[in-house]
Amino acid sequence: MSENFNFTHFAQQRQPQNLSSASGSTTSKDDNSEAGHGNLLPIANVGRIMKEVLPPQAKISKRAKETIQECATEFVGFVTGEASERCRRERRKTINGDDICHAMRSLGLDHYADAMRRYLQRYRESEELTAALNSGGIQIDVRAELSIFRGDDEQRDRN
Repeated sequence: MSENFNFTHFAQQRQPQNLSSASGSTTSKDDNSEAGHGNLLPIANVGRIMKEVLPPQAKISKRAKETIQECATEFVGFVTGEASERCRRERRKTINGDDICHAMRSLGLDHYADAMRRYLQRYRESEELTAALNSGGIQIDVRAELSIFRGDDEQRDRN
């Protein structure tokens, strides 16, 4: 797996709207306005994810959250752009999980692609199970299940 990633091509294709001030103002307050950050991932979600991996007493500065917010947004856009290109070549309009996995692999992010593939597999299995349960395709004999447990208890009581 490659350790160096070339984001240059992506950065040239797509200029983030939040980095340039639409009004022409140079004050930092205007640069951090709601309109300027419309394309970023929600900072509350980014902060929550960051806190999950830190000890409870750890603090995260606002600037650290904003930096990760910008990086995570760029990462999502980079991978999605690659997946979108695959869909365009195949004349499809909808990006799916397999497209994201393929994009990660083609970008040299094999470790992430493997994790995503495992997640997709588990997700699809749970969706199939949910659909089968909702459609009545799987039926469970509760009495038989309970009798198995009751039989185990009776065996233990006799010993």
